[in-house]
Amino acid sequence: MKTKRIAIAGFQHETNCFGVTKAGLPEFEMADSWPGMLRGEKVLLETEGMNLPVAGFAAAAQAAGIEVVPILWCSAEPSAHVTDHAFETICGMLFNGIRDAGHIDGVYLDLHGAMVTESLADGEGELLRLIRELVGPGTPVVASLDLHANISAQMVEYTDYLSVFRTYPHLDMAETGARCVPVLQQLLAGETLYKVFQPVPYLIPLHAQHTGSAPFDEIYQLPVRFERQEILAEIALGFTAADFPDTGPSCLAYSATAQKAAAAAEEIVNLFMSREADLDCSMLSLEETVSTCRERREKPVVLADVQDNAGAGGTSDTTGLLAALIEGGVKSVLMGLFHDPECAMQAHEAGEGAQIELAIGAKSNLAGHVPVKAEFEVLALGDGTCRYTGEMYGGGVATLGKTAALRLVGHEADIDLVVTSIRNQCLDRAHFTHIGLNPTRYSVICVKSTTHFRADFGPIAGDIFAVSSLGDFLCDLKKIPYTRITRRLPNTAIVNRNSPRAGPRFL
Repeated sequence: MKTKRIAIAGFQHETNCFGVTKAGLPEFEMADSWPGMLRGEKVLLETEGMNLPVAGFAAAAQAAGIEVVPILWCSAEPSAHVTDHAFETICGMLFNGIRDAGHIDGVYLDLHGAMVTESLADGEGELLRLIRELVGPGTPVVASLDLHANISAQMVEYTDYLSVFRTYPHLDMAETGARCVPVLQQLLAGETLYKVFQPVPYLIPLHAQHTGSAPFDEIYQLPVRFERQEILAEIALGFTAADFPDTGPSCLAYSATAQKAAAAAEEIVNLFMSREADLDCSMLSLEETVSTCRERREKPVVLADVQDNAGAGGTSDTTGLLAALIEGGVKSVLMGLFHDPECAMQAHEAGEGAQIELAIGAKSNLAGHVPVKAEFEVLALGDGTCRYTGEMYGGGVATLGKTAALRLVGHEADIDLVVTSIRNQCLDRAHFTHIGLNPTRYSVICVKSTTHFRADFGPIAGDIFAVSSLGDFLCDLKKIPYTRITRRLPNTAIVNRNSPRAGPRFL
């Protein structure tokens, strides 16, 4: 039997519609948390072994005797809208690559699912429509999506199967890509999959989406159970910083019969409805945070600056939490990552061991933020090449640009922090250890991250708290100036952590 040829490509962006800076073509070409733009065989060579969907798909496909035809893979750090120029240019490269590939039997795409461009609310929906137009109705098209995907009916319509991450932190990215392979084989063999898409009617803030906590530790058991019934179930929790009608959670079910798929989708949504009150949307105020830091613990307390997460389009340079800890005189604190190229450059110019006056953070001109002006000692300097060691990104390399470890001097507070020249979500202990700082030696660890940090910092934490410090990625959904969403806010209050926690479409 002739070997099947599958074109593979990736185009990743998670769009914060309320962000400050847009993602142009240079942002997709540069390396940051992930590799820079890859074309042709480099797609395979430079992602091999990584926890990325495209790597998982390629390895599983090759093991199954499928020939993969790599076209292009790129991503940009989450930000405001993708520029029309970037979207059109990258789509053009992708489409030309497929045309030039010769005969192909199918297409696999590594997408995020929450891309908004300057002109398109549903970036992936349009991309998939154009792909379907290019390859025709008879060619299988499968794609993997992020758990935070805002899935639209158009995305479902133009694909034969969508797989979605099942963990947050995302530990199963490669596994999710690999899950597309047996489905693709079924489709290539002529089998029919009926699909049902059903939205969940309420939004869920990202800091409440941890799949190791209630209610998602139960909800994400359903796909595993359904597999034993020959039903493929996929669940997305949505990305709340996108402002368009499809923003929010949803589920997909695929089966050999429409009835089985519909029943599975209905069961998933019913479980979402019955467990809504179990969502933990709590965040500590800055005052409560300082008080919490004074409590004695055997292990570090980890504070998540959830609303200033570069991985959700935040600026990663807000100073509210830093200022509160200084004012509160909190001891033994480690903080990162501050995106501040200006301070990183000043530290490099001064050299290790120097004491210099710096104005840390607040370079993005967000309303209500001012730099923290103080004297700092330059503890260490680096070029920003950071090899991840944690489970989520282990084996990959972060590109941080000129980086500096700094120590606050002349204050009662005892604080070390890391500043970088390229935005990067602080989700791996290597962000600190690569420049000589050991997180386990501190009493308080502050990370500019929403949930991904839990994979690597959770094992060393005495406790974990989300902190309500103003940033460009609001987790208090009542404060987001939505104009286009169609789903309601969750029926659970955003309260102190110690307080009580408050029809199918066939395509």
